[in-house]
Amino acid sequence: MNQDIITVTSPLLPNLDEFQKLLEQIWESKWITNNGSFHQQLEEALCKYLGVPYISLFTNGTLPLITALQALHITGEVITTPYSFVATTHALWWNGIKPVFVDIDPKTGNIDPNKIEAAITPRTTAIMPVHVYGKPCATDSIQEIADKYGLKVIYDAAHAFGVKVNDQSIINAGDMATLSFHATKVFNTVEGGALVMHDEKTKKRIDYLKNFGFAGETEVVAPGINSKMDEIRSAYGLLNLRQVDAAIAARRQVAQTYRTALQHVEGISFWNDMPGVRHNYSYFPIFVNSEKYGLTRDELYFKMKSQGIWGRRYFYPLISEFSTYRGLPSSTSSNLPEATRMASSVICLPMHHNLSEEDIQRTIDCVTNI
Repeated sequence: MNQDIITVTSPLLPNLDEFQKLLEQIWESKWITNNGSFHQQLEEALCKYLGVPYISLFTNGTLPLITALQALHITGEVITTPYSFVATTHALWWNGIKPVFVDIDPKTGNIDPNKIEAAITPRTTAIMPVHVYGKPCATDSIQEIADKYGLKVIYDAAHAFGVKVNDQSIINAGDMATLSFHATKVFNTVEGGALVMHDEKTKKRIDYLKNFGFAGETEVVAPGINSKMDEIRSAYGLLNLRQVDAAIAARRQVAQTYRTALQHVEGISFWNDMPGVRHNYSYFPIFVNSEKYGLTRDELYFKMKSQGIWGRRYFYPLISEFSTYRGLPSSTSSNLPEATRMASSVICLPMHHNLSEEDIQRTIDCVTNI
């Protein structure tokens, strides 16, 4: 890759020498998958780091969503957000479930709790919110609605690794929460993911479902799939966990620099940290008001790209605008005005632990020099 390119994200990589030592242990053991030692160690370490009671590792971040829906026997309709990565809704579709989109809160980008109740029908069985950019959803309000109507809540927490509200992990909210450990995430295992649950019985069922449904050598208790994380990625994750706090601190510094530089740029807005929240700075979205700024969002995006700065229009288009979903009654732009507005104005600036001061300044100059 051209060294002058500034990418929107960059993977957190473990020390290669340390990784080599763990690989040698794996080679010596000849146990490279199927709940080996490093797999068990990583589950234990993640429970401790994230402050969750039980976790099950997966080979990517989409399969936990699919599996959670299976484990909780979700059917019919699920209320969710159009402002997310497509995996959120694809997991519903793969389970034969109809997504029902509701609008977002423009202050957070998350599903608006005030819009959920009106979307509930006799076929509704669950709510699937997303902690967008790692910003916590209004979990208390969502849970109140779920309890009132007897609905399950599954959080897509792909962006929310390590995020806390008042020192409590947001990943504990709901009936289950899923994580992504993709290379683009704050914490990664190259590809990977996890499902967080609240009790040992559910943990055991999830572990059956991700291993073909096997409950023993000759007993299959459910029509499961194969979505286990292997030993190599588990070892990689153990090493990355040691340095993820330093990576988050570096990301925080990038966010602070952007905010200071862009706070007086007319037509450019962004979010500040939420009170009481320990953020992970997974993304840094800015929102372009073309009338005030002088360029449209797309004009700025392509200007950045021409200067070797790879931002990302994330999330654009809305999930509701893709061919699979645009025919749904809830997909109309009139039903989703805030999400439509946000999708048409957002650019995520480069945000990762490895950005140099020169990279950050180049990005700032590109945005501020109209």
